[in-house]
Amino acid sequence: MNNAIYSFAYPQNEPVKSYAPGSPERAELKKELERMAGEILDIPLVIGGKEIRTGNTSPVVMPHDHGHVLANYHKAGAEEVKMAIDAAVKAHKAWESFSQVERTAITLKIAELIAKKYRARLNAATMLGQSKNAFQAEIDSACETIDFLRFNAHYASNIYKEQPHSEPGVINRLEYRPLEGFVFSLTPFNFTAIAANLNMSPALMGNTAIWKPASTAILSNYVLMEIFREAGLPDGVVNFVPGAGSVIGNAIFADKNFAGLHFTGSSVTFNRLWLNIAQNLKNYKSYPRIVGETGGKDFIVVHESANVDEVATAMVRGAFEYQGQKCSAASRTYLPKSLWPAVKNRVGEMLSEIKMGDVRDFSNFVNAVIDETSFDNIMNYIDKAKNSPDAEIVFGGKGDKSRGYFVEPTVILARDPHFITMEEEIFGPVLTVFVYDDNKWEETLRLVDETSPYGLTGAIFSKDRYVLEKAAQTLKYSAGNLYFNDKPTGAVVGQQPFGGSRQSGTNDKAGSHLNLIRWTNPRTIKENLLAPANYPYPFLQKD
Repeated sequence: MNNAIYSFAYPQNEPVKSYAPGSPERAELKKELERMAGEILDIPLVIGGKEIRTGNTSPVVMPHDHGHVLANYHKAGAEEVKMAIDAAVKAHKAWESFSQVERTAITLKIAELIAKKYRARLNAATMLGQSKNAFQAEIDSACETIDFLRFNAHYASNIYKEQPHSEPGVINRLEYRPLEGFVFSLTPFNFTAIAANLNMSPALMGNTAIWKPASTAILSNYVLMEIFREAGLPDGVVNFVPGAGSVIGNAIFADKNFAGLHFTGSSVTFNRLWLNIAQNLKNYKSYPRIVGETGGKDFIVVHESANVDEVATAMVRGAFEYQGQKCSAASRTYLPKSLWPAVKNRVGEMLSEIKMGDVRDFSNFVNAVIDETSFDNIMNYIDKAKNSPDAEIVFGGKGDKSRGYFVEPTVILARDPHFITMEEEIFGPVLTVFVYDDNKWEETLRLVDETSPYGLTGAIFSKDRYVLEKAAQTLKYSAGNLYFNDKPTGAVVGQQPFGGSRQSGTNDKAGSHLNLIRWTNPRTIKENLLAPANYPYPFLQKD
């Protein structure tokens, strides 16, 4: 028996490759893009290690070329969901009995496979299936996924080391049991890394999972599932079950073994799921853990002392990288009148240089939004601005879905700080600016705090440290991730644990020990080395 107590050291973040012209990674990625675009995969369910094809299929297409089919995936019905539940429950006993070292070894092998063997494949699948450019795919599907896996290994070992105090004659200890049942991981389209983490963080702590991937991220998510299997993840620990959310969710939430929800998506969906869980509470073995990261209406608030070029860069990168389809994307900006003309000109210069198109053309900074529903929703908001006396389109404003779902990077100037695009999440390449009087800085901070129901990310720009600190206090609950003089996107695992409060989720900070601890069900054990043999205490004796 291996009785070593092993501690996993603090890792380094995975270096981001440049994909510059002439680099080996650029050549390898382009080759993989061509190969993957030239085939049509048949993607099955994976339940208990077995590939299952239901015959009920839907296509996976390129958002930037929606006539191009990349794959057809099989969808689960109620029977397959029941199979997945049974497989997860069956796998639970053996998996949770593995030592921390054994589970972590599999986790780290997944990271190595992605870093060295499957980097190009996973990035290419993310680019083609989710319309990310090479850099956005690299920082997501490669680097962030690897970081989640490696940093979680370190955080988990620290959790297991955390033990209670023992007095002489007594040994106290904590056992970090997994949850009693299975975890339902419901993953989004916009980050391949989130899809990996929503499954592997509970799995690392001994849980088994049923995974419903977003229908618009099936290709990269299936590649992940194949990597999990190659790394030696035992059958049934993670069960890959694409299909209709209503069909899968209804079966999951009705089962007594449902023990936890790990979710990233919209607030509307999260609220509905929470309500469904609450209505079934009496049926469960234990109260389920609910961990969710939801929407955002993320801000950039600019003081008159800020640097124009820094602000303009943060607006363009923060709002338009990955077409604004990040829950952390900059969506509303508050600018002082004194800086607005210069910032406007600088933003305009940058946008005039930006190209939009297919991800396979590496000169394109902006690509397509994820699907037609998203395109129509974004254009509806833009049309509202075009037709309102309270707003005007400053840059962009056009869209074309004839071949791909392309929306121009759009900047709206709102004359009313409560105009709809200042308040509602759009999830697209749309940034709304409100210009305030320079002498109304504190009033503007209160406006930032009170405008949105969300509290995910935000950025404050100023050269004055007193201004930064006071603004941070005023905006204490406005953002779970707050940035000084930087865009409000791009949180790095191990550096900026991610999550927000209010209607942005449960703020369990993915990329830290705080998330992992949610997937444990600790048990305290006290051992008395010399137990009392009679009941009386000294105070009972007579004077």
